[in-house]
Amino acid sequence: MNASLHLWLIPLLPFAGFLLNGILGRRLPKALVSAIALLAPLASFAVVLSAVLASSSGLALPYTESCPIGWIHAGTLNIDFSFVFDQLSLVMLLVVTGVGFLIHIYSVGYMAHEDGYWRFFAYLNLFLFFMTVLVLAGNALLMFVGWEGVGLASYLLIGFYFQKNSAADAGKKAFIVNRIGDFGFLIGIFLLLATFGTLTFSEISAKLLAAPAWQGGILTVIALCLLLGATGKSAQLPLYVWLPDAMEGPTPVSALIHAATMVTAGVYMIARTHVLFDRSPFALGVVAIVGAATALFAATIGLVQNDIKRVLAYSTISQLGYMFLGCGVAAYSAAIFHLMTHAFFKALLFLAAGSVIHALGGEQDLRRMGGLRKKIPVTFWTMTAAVFAIAGFFPFAGFFSKDAILYAAFLQGAGGKVFWFVGLVTALLTSFYMFRLWYLTFLGESRNHEAHPHESPWSMLGPLVILAILSVGGGWIGIERFAAFLAPSTGEIPTAGGSASLEIGLSALAVLVALAGWWIADRLYRKQPETPAQWAAAMPHGYKLLLNKYFVDEIYGFTIVKPLLAFSKFLLGWVVDVAILGGAAWLLGGIAQFAAAILQRWQSGNLRSYAAWLALGAAAVLLFLLLPATLGLHASGMGR
Repeated sequence: MNASLHLWLIPLLPFAGFLLNGILGRRLPKALVSAIALLAPLASFAVVLSAVLASSSGLALPYTESCPIGWIHAGTLNIDFSFVFDQLSLVMLLVVTGVGFLIHIYSVGYMAHEDGYWRFFAYLNLFLFFMTVLVLAGNALLMFVGWEGVGLASYLLIGFYFQKNSAADAGKKAFIVNRIGDFGFLIGIFLLLATFGTLTFSEISAKLLAAPAWQGGILTVIALCLLLGATGKSAQLPLYVWLPDAMEGPTPVSALIHAATMVTAGVYMIARTHVLFDRSPFALGVVAIVGAATALFAATIGLVQNDIKRVLAYSTISQLGYMFLGCGVAAYSAAIFHLMTHAFFKALLFLAAGSVIHALGGEQDLRRMGGLRKKIPVTFWTMTAAVFAIAGFFPFAGFFSKDAILYAAFLQGAGGKVFWFVGLVTALLTSFYMFRLWYLTFLGESRNHEAHPHESPWSMLGPLVILAILSVGGGWIGIERFAAFLAPSTGEIPTAGGSASLEIGLSALAVLVALAGWWIADRLYRKQPETPAQWAAAMPHGYKLLLNKYFVDEIYGFTIVKPLLAFSKFLLGWVVDVAILGGAAWLLGGIAQFAAAILQRWQSGNLRSYAAWLALGAAAVLLFLLLPATLGLHASGMGR
């Protein structure tokens, strides 16, 4: 066994890329900036692969690597700067560094003519640094460092076009909404420390294993606090509102945030702390309810959106709901399996959408697309693979992972069957709105006669081809082998009550549902393209409700944002400005006026007055000097 895997290199290499491009990038040639930015994630990916080879050759997992200097030592509290490499972190690292590297390659072509090229790649490397720290963290505090760092990097990337008010506002919205979830995560960390006396995941697991009867109570509270953090980072109800607005950032940012990194952090955190959720059926139920509700809710909004990136944003929220549902029914391996396959096809969807936008000169409205199938054929065929994958068609990757979640839910009794049905309806909606996007983008006649579509350069198409291959074959490993591989990390026990015939039957039903969604989209957007407008006119209130995303942003604005702004204006405008600052200014002014009124009497311009004051001052000084001596003589005389 190797003495060390040098896990610290995995986050350090992207951080070095961030420093080089962040400090020197403005003065470096673009080719060198690109080389630095690409080598950083590639080298990290290579280190991860070397760790895979070491683990396959007999290295015991989990493998822990701690900083020799230590970190926090106060009394009985000892928190090390430690990284943990196990089956769960291995899967996440392969996804984060592998898909992240492909997105970096794509960005070289996509951002080639943008101002701030060096700044963009510095932010991308910084993002990967914090995400790898989050994944490798061996304790909750170090995970929180990566958690907050990812939030900072996402703020910088979403608001990359900071001169646009919409982009700046989107970055601030993402930052503020995530602070709500992060507050819950922080409270959970405090409760972990108070309950277990440690924040190290392995020590918490050991203490829970030593107390098999410990259920609910404080464990439920901790789990719910962690869930609040996860709903913010993974954009679940009610904290999902930041993710659709994150589309204001460059398209590669959308792919990075939505596919491989930030939004999957909440799912990963729940899987990493599964020992807490396993001891609280109530908390697991809440996770499943949040996931199922979010999946269906976001899918209904995606039905009518017209911005190609916004449709994909709501599909991300919905697919993350599937992952939460998997965690909620304690099928952690199925949730992580879907996380992995989703990284493939969702990164492909966003990057292909970026290729479409690039071909049309920046156009994002589906209503101004169409007829692109033959004009950008590589983009068309690769995006087609992603559409079939997310819709759940066999043998594409999404079929295996999504059905694994639905099957696990079905086996959980009556409540699980409700979750299964919600997931099945969501699958129907997903298939419909994704094929709607497909038809409106590529088929029919062009609805944009001003554009001159052209295929993207191979720096952009190469990652699309690789991701298309993964979107087709990424699920062929099978959930059984994947679950067996993850079992040491998730502690998952196969659910009893299933059978091969039941699993095949449910999978066949899911494929039929996906076919039904495709059939409806085909009739509405190929055979009868006038029908959607007629339906929208016939149901104006329902259409307006979906088009405006249930007015959730407006409700939040009216009930939360405006009262907070009013209170802030009152607090800052009257209490601080008028009462405190104004009062302080009035007091200082009064003191100055009082002092001036006294001092001005000394400055009369009369020489006799000055002479009198001089004499009076001299007498006071003389009295001050002679009085102690006089009192001393008087005291000695009294003594005699």
